[in-house]
Amino acid sequence: MSDTTSPAQGPSRTRIVAIAVILALILIAGVYALMDRSVPSSARGIVSAHVVQIAPRVSGTVTEVNVSDDVIVEAGDPLFSLDPRPLKLAVAQAEANLASALQNVDASSALIVAAQVAVTQARTALDNTRTEAERTFKLEERGIVAAARGDQARTAVAEAEAALDGAEANLRSAQAQLGPEGEDNPAFQAAAAQLEQAQYDLASTTVRAQHLGAVTNLTLSEGQFIGAGSPALTFVDAEAGWITVDLRENQLQKVEAGDPAHVLFDALPGRIFNGRVQSVAWGIAPGRNVQGGLVVNQTAKTWFEPARSIPVRIELEGGMEDWPYAARVGGKAHAVIFATSEHGPLALIARGLQRLRSWTSFLH
Repeated sequence: MSDTTSPAQGPSRTRIVAIAVILALILIAGVYALMDRSVPSSARGIVSAHVVQIAPRVSGTVTEVNVSDDVIVEAGDPLFSLDPRPLKLAVAQAEANLASALQNVDASSALIVAAQVAVTQARTALDNTRTEAERTFKLEERGIVAAARGDQARTAVAEAEAALDGAEANLRSAQAQLGPEGEDNPAFQAAAAQLEQAQYDLASTTVRAQHLGAVTNLTLSEGQFIGAGSPALTFVDAEAGWITVDLRENQLQKVEAGDPAHVLFDALPGRIFNGRVQSVAWGIAPGRNVQGGLVVNQTAKTWFEPARSIPVRIELEGGMEDWPYAARVGGKAHAVIFATSEHGPLALIARGLQRLRSWTSFLH
């Protein structure tokens, strides 16, 4: 009896094991697909911050380097200084130009005063000449004086009128040359602006940190000449930091700004930090360059088109005050985003997997 049933039990057990394995694989695939949408995760995270190239506004020779490589500086701390002597001379020249402009304005004002006096004198002379001429004309009408005296009086009035016209023309010319008086004068304003620019350039010979941050890639040395706008050192802004995580497009269906996240840094194994999604990028470069108005064909090198990744920005809770010191720009990070819930079964699985990863990160 046992000999006839044993062969049947063998294949039956094999089928059960095979079916169980298949069902387990289907279950794992289903859970993986659900987790990809509810609690997406990625090990392709990068520590990011504002990294800027510090360059001087003016050209000059480096006279002092106030920092060393990879140091922390506060806002307002001097980084390096340039030779101020050429710009001090520029300030002195601008001050002289301003004084000259003011002197010219004063001189032009004096000319206007003189022209106004000349107009007053010419008008007074014309009035006196007209008064005398009217007397002469009355005597001429009565035949007391000769006609030649009347002609002389008429000539004198015409000359006085011409003198008044000339004085008024000189006054208008002086006023036009001077323009507005005092600080409203365009020549004075231009000279004042040049002085302010020269003073600003002189102050720019000392380059200072604009924010709290770190200096890196420092290659400056005393005696080196550096041009305006030429990068002198790299500055990492410590007032803003975030984690950039690449997620596949099908992982972004439920991800929104404000979703909670857990972040694990390779530099800090065993520790998990709380964070939130700050933003999801609106686009990436597809890698298709346009030449001559036509899209360049991308030759397929694989059977399946690789999934494209969209950057997601995550910020840590607590801001920069709680930012871990060991997490440096460019460092690797692993992130889990709880797009639906932090407490469901899928979230618990994701938490457990990330906790396991935090322990294993000690090994690599």
